[in-house]
Amino acid sequence: MDLSIIIVNYNDRPHLDACLSSLQKHAPSAEHEVIVVDNASSDGSRDWIAGAFPAVRLIESPGNEGFSKANNLGARESRGEFLLFLNTDTVVPSGALDGLLAKLKSDPSLGAAGPTLVHGPRSYQVSFGRKVNFAAQLWQKLVLNRYFEVRQKSGGKDRSVGWLSAACLLCRRTAFEQAGGFDERFFIYFEDIDLCFRMRKAGWKLVHVPGVRVFHEGGATTAPRAAASRFEYRKSQLYFYEKHNSRMSSRFLRLYLALNFRLLTAHGAFRGADGVRLKQRYAELLRRGGGSR
Repeated sequence: MDLSIIIVNYNDRPHLDACLSSLQKHAPSAEHEVIVVDNASSDGSRDWIAGAFPAVRLIESPGNEGFSKANNLGARESRGEFLLFLNTDTVVPSGALDGLLAKLKSDPSLGAAGPTLVHGPRSYQVSFGRKVNFAAQLWQKLVLNRYFEVRQKSGGKDRSVGWLSAACLLCRRTAFEQAGGFDERFFIYFEDIDLCFRMRKAGWKLVHVPGVRVFHEGGATTAPRAAASRFEYRKSQLYFYEKHNSRMSSRFLRLYLALNFRLLTAHGAFRGADGVRLKQRYAELLRRGGGSR
């Protein structure tokens, strides 16, 4: 089998409907399978998938295992030579997956490819980058994101990049396995950048393909849990820095997070019982670091 499409779902039935419908309508020409790993959704997703999309392989997790662990589970159960990791809040247009597959197949040195992610007719998301450290992230947010957005609007040539977003990430299975798959200590966020860095370290190249565009709403499963999701972002960010960056870069991030924690506290972000528990988790994060689970 050429392609395995792996989607992790957690209580996102409305978006998943549009995603699976687009895959059904605009199926790639290559032999493929669609796998949904459901992280113990409580919105009826499992029964609905079985009834509405019987061709989809449904893998049921016993609990909310997080993005990395669920994707690894899907990859282990898959059969494709290529693995497409796809978010529930994406819509795939005609020819998009064939375009990404053709790119990877054309160059055996490529380990992964990613499209341009669009939010609307004139709204583009930055779905790739270069380095990720304190200075590089600041530079990307202040300067490069706007530059990349302008470049994506005008199309342009395929480009070699340092990382790609797993909202829609096509990997060669060999590259994915050589890199060791997703690091499951990342519950959500930064797991894709970490994977890409390890693929590059193993000798694989990554390419952004601006000619292929995929709709991505963004934040579909995290928006209802904004405060908890923000914490998970910071935890994964700190763990990523500790894993890949210098002590100085990690120290700068810790100082920034400590300041951010004080500002959140001053603005009353930790109200109620849930807020108190979240505040305790932030304090523990600053004390113990991002790698603890």
